[in-house]
Amino acid sequence: MMRLRLLSACAAPAMIMALATPAYAQEAASAPAAQDAAQETDSYDPNDIVVTAQGRAQVLADVPLAVSAISAETLQQSGATDIRQLNQVAPSLLVSSTGSEANGSARIRGIGTVGDNPGLESSVAVFIDGVYRSRSGIGLNELGEIDRIEVLRGPQGTLGGRNASAGMINIVSKAPSPTYGAGAEFTYGNFDQIRASGFINVPLGDTLAARIDSVFSRRDGFYHDLVNDRDINNRNRYFVRGQLLFEPSSDLTIRLIGDYTKRKEECCAATYISRGMNEYIGNLNDPAQNNIVRVLQGLGQPAAAFTEGYSRDIYMSPGRSYYGETEDWGGSVQVDLNLGGAKLTSITGYRNYVSDQGSDTDYSRVDILYRAADGNSAREFKTFSQELRLQGTAFDDKLDWLIGGYYANEDLTVTDNLRFGSQYGRFATCRIISGGGLAALYSPTSAGCLAARPAAFGAASPLIYAGFDRLDAINNRGSTLDRYDQNSRNWALFTHNIVHLAKNFDLTLGLRYTNERKRFDATFGNDNTGCTANQAALTPFLTNAGLSAVAGALIGLSCQGNSTAELNGVSINDERNEDEFTGTAVVSWKPTDDLLLYGSYSRGYKAGGFNLDRSALKNPIQIVGGLPTTTFAAAGGAQALVGNLQFDPETVNSFELGLKYSTGPFSLNIAAFRQEFKNFQLNTFNGTVFLVQNVNGCGANLAGGDRDQSKFATATNFNAAAATTGACSSDDVTYGVLAQGVELEASLVPHRDVRVGLGLTYAQTKYRDHLVGNSAGAPLDQALRKLPGDNLSNAPEIVATASFAWTPDIGSSGMSGLLYFDTRLTDDYNTGSDLFPQKEQDSYAIFNARVGIRGPNQRWSIEFWGQNVFNENYTQVGFNSPFQEGAAGAPFTDLQYPGGRQIFSAYLAEPRTYGVTLRTRY
Repeated sequence: MMRLRLLSACAAPAMIMALATPAYAQEAASAPAAQDAAQETDSYDPNDIVVTAQGRAQVLADVPLAVSAISAETLQQSGATDIRQLNQVAPSLLVSSTGSEANGSARIRGIGTVGDNPGLESSVAVFIDGVYRSRSGIGLNELGEIDRIEVLRGPQGTLGGRNASAGMINIVSKAPSPTYGAGAEFTYGNFDQIRASGFINVPLGDTLAARIDSVFSRRDGFYHDLVNDRDINNRNRYFVRGQLLFEPSSDLTIRLIGDYTKRKEECCAATYISRGMNEYIGNLNDPAQNNIVRVLQGLGQPAAAFTEGYSRDIYMSPGRSYYGETEDWGGSVQVDLNLGGAKLTSITGYRNYVSDQGSDTDYSRVDILYRAADGNSAREFKTFSQELRLQGTAFDDKLDWLIGGYYANEDLTVTDNLRFGSQYGRFATCRIISGGGLAALYSPTSAGCLAARPAAFGAASPLIYAGFDRLDAINNRGSTLDRYDQNSRNWALFTHNIVHLAKNFDLTLGLRYTNERKRFDATFGNDNTGCTANQAALTPFLTNAGLSAVAGALIGLSCQGNSTAELNGVSINDERNEDEFTGTAVVSWKPTDDLLLYGSYSRGYKAGGFNLDRSALKNPIQIVGGLPTTTFAAAGGAQALVGNLQFDPETVNSFELGLKYSTGPFSLNIAAFRQEFKNFQLNTFNGTVFLVQNVNGCGANLAGGDRDQSKFATATNFNAAAATTGACSSDDVTYGVLAQGVELEASLVPHRDVRVGLGLTYAQTKYRDHLVGNSAGAPLDQALRKLPGDNLSNAPEIVATASFAWTPDIGSSGMSGLLYFDTRLTDDYNTGSDLFPQKEQDSYAIFNARVGIRGPNQRWSIEFWGQNVFNENYTQVGFNSPFQEGAAGAPFTDLQYPGGRQIFSAYLAEPRTYGVTLRTRY
């Protein structure tokens, strides 16, 4: 039990960093490793930060590669309760959430996985206590009391766990200790926020200790639904984690962890992007100039909805809900065994995560599209993982070696029940009438939205008008239940070795082999018979120049997103296999005791997979006989198109040069990086369907073919040359995304009560000038024509962070004060993955602050705090409002309006919050 006692006495002073400071931590530091650090702490200067990144205690300044490490004290002072709030103290990190708080996205150096499509794995991997979490949004749950969080930048994989192409967030919870302790915390804030948490730690003899952490949190929503008079985007969640730490001898340690999270919340609403939020909206929301706005208002949408902006007043369809339930539970066992000349580590984990989410999917008062909160719109991950590592030294400690293996088996189940709303049919017919040659007959209260039915189409008039009637009667139709099942089995062998070539000169070599197999099955259920009826009756008119526009619109709107009974009862399946070698090489040199120089190369990898969206089956649109297909049968059936759901693995070549200087209370880290991504996986919502496409560059000049707006392919207006325009020879295909820049992080402790931290990231994360869609050189999807040569979404070029903490003694009473603030300044960036200018976000700065009084030995404290204290308004993600694209035409043919008359919505960031927190512990 001696090592446990040393952990309790020494580990906290060694590990605590009051500010975000650079660290090196390529794997989750285990509890035993932290204990080893505690034993060796006495040999270090008190100002040194000791990390256990490679299973042994090391001074931070001696470790080559950059990581932001955030201590328990920093997390407490910044008010962070999930990984999204790490943005304030880690300048190269950006975490945001969109359609569901259960499914967020993390980006490092501007690189991340866009959107909520569960088929895509995260570019930024999340590990909690050494166990991989399937998607980074899972880290948005409550975390309980945390020892530290490490944000690793660049490709990861040669030290264990899952591959990650952009970086990793490594969360280490507080482990049991050998002395009795307990603590509680209570917070009350605006929006009627209540958060209560506590822990109890109990020694159970000389070799066993137990710990329980729990959290309860609730808060009213910050959107207000004026139609139904209720708040949206609330919080209601609880979390519990239990642990046992067993150490029968100094050579064996076993840590057992189990946790459970439950969330019952309504999230996430959105508001229309108005001219006051983005100048490129122009007159887009004016009903006199945009027929789609005129239709929405005619069907009940208040005119104020298009100018609410940051007021956060919304208008939901009656009877619809954003209610969702999330349940996340699992456990892990970590065993560390000293074999004499080597140490064996085993981490076994099992996770079960299920999230069901309803939505008013059109985000308007008009009932166009919805998902019922009935348990049939859910995603579930069941993941088993096993990691083994064996490490030691050889050749008189000239070689630090590590070998290991990793295995994971994951079952992913996604169910969907996306349905047309009670007003969809009238909305669809009015779209056709208001924006075309029949505008004079526009009548929202009449059948088919037609005030009269003249013989405008000659002998075809009865069939055309019957199409209007069918479209006007498909309300409350759509998916009855779609089910996607995917099994992912992957295993890997890896090695990571440090060779001490000479005094203060090291060479690190790492290699990983990964084998990945994914099996996919899907079945569909649908009751939209109007789609198949219009396809059968109106397809012949697509070749008639006078009728094709109306006939195509009737077919397209009745089959939006392939919501068609043609797929009812259809099953499809597919399988993909991958083998990939990745690795790293680092050269480091310490010319003086205070200075470290290093250079590195890493190759990273993220697995390919399947787009879990039925609409992608016919995207891109299939051309049969010179015409776009309107039925699956014409394309050979859904199974013949299943390959359209696949996307290839993402790979990256990363180069980095770094400098670390540390002397006494001051440290400075500088890293220059260049990362080249091939087959970059991009997920985009184009207003109707989710597109998942690989993005690559072309060495040849495409002469604008990859950004040609005339290449639009729809049911009635397609360019037969689109299959070749913008194409590239496979021999010329190269990386499509380049991220390069410089990162600086500094910390200063001029006095034991004062701590200052600064961070700056300058990153150009851009698409190449000439882009294609895959390794074969196929054209980029036409919805992505704004990408070439521009920055990636959510990738600001400049981000600066700063933090200040002052904890002065108050007389000789043993009490102390607390004054803390942090800030993050973010440059302009685009929030939409298609980079439409209507989704641009201007630069902004966020400030958090905390002031309080603390008792002797911090047995108690009272703290007043504010988050986003200046109430800065900004958008997390802008997107195309679903199905709300009006007819093209002046003035929206200008290049600054690439969406035509598409209306845009936004998920807004949280407004100012403030409150008071009481703490006690003993």
